[in-house]
Amino acid sequence: MGRISDRFEALSAEGHRAFVAYIMGGDPDYDRSLALMKGLPSAGVDVVELGMPFTDPMADGPTIQLAGQRALESGQTLDKTLQMVRAFREDDDTTPVVMMGYYNPIYSRGVDRFLKDAVEAGIDGLIIVDLPPEEDDELCLPAQAAGIDFIRLATPTTDDARLPAVLKNTSGFVYYVSVTGITGGAAAQAAEVAPEVARIREKGGLPVVVGFGIRTPETAEEIASVADGCVVGSAIVAENAAGKPVEEVLDFVRSLADGAHRAG
Repeated sequence: MGRISDRFEALSAEGHRAFVAYIMGGDPDYDRSLALMKGLPSAGVDVVELGMPFTDPMADGPTIQLAGQRALESGQTLDKTLQMVRAFREDDDTTPVVMMGYYNPIYSRGVDRFLKDAVEAGIDGLIIVDLPPEEDDELCLPAQAAGIDFIRLATPTTDDARLPAVLKNTSGFVYYVSVTGITGGAAAQAAEVAPEVARIREKGGLPVVVGFGIRTPETAEEIASVADGCVVGSAIVAENAAGKPVEEVLDFVRSLADGAHRAG
């Protein structure tokens, strides 16, 4: 439908896996997070996942919860997160940007207004973790009608009875959560992930990207080797939280991207 499908088609044609990097918008402040975001493509990131800070991030572990708190305390708002994407697009019109977060800030803004602003800013996809398929009329279908992919999460507990509902209106790619629980939890295991990725791919026909529990280049390579790509979030957020220079954080991101790209 747009940049996301174009990117996965290009990677597939080259025999490569995707590396997706998550950062929290506004962490620890707008300027630093924007500098980090702008540096991600040159560090090997194929898709940027930008977190929308929220006061009750129930699916996130301590690392990302704290990132959201820092962002909110520095004055980050949904407006500023959208502005980050606009600023990113001034220099980069090809890297897909996916916004990840919770429905409440979007609902408060109004879905129609949000989608208009998101399209104008250059957002390609949404991952909204607290909107199940039963609520597709709320945001999923309007987003797709506006040209924005709606990316759904599948988990180890998504059985064959539930999977069709999860995949029905999903577009762009499927985000497979490799471990049960919150972000930043147990390490992902390729042997456990591989059959689940194959099952989801067979049923949905979309790229399957695996996230949660990936912290090292070695794990990124292992997981990407059995999927269409991998996502790293908490490990990058932790490097940023340590206050290292942006270039050092980007060096870490580059090592993870290199690991994922070694898989294919």
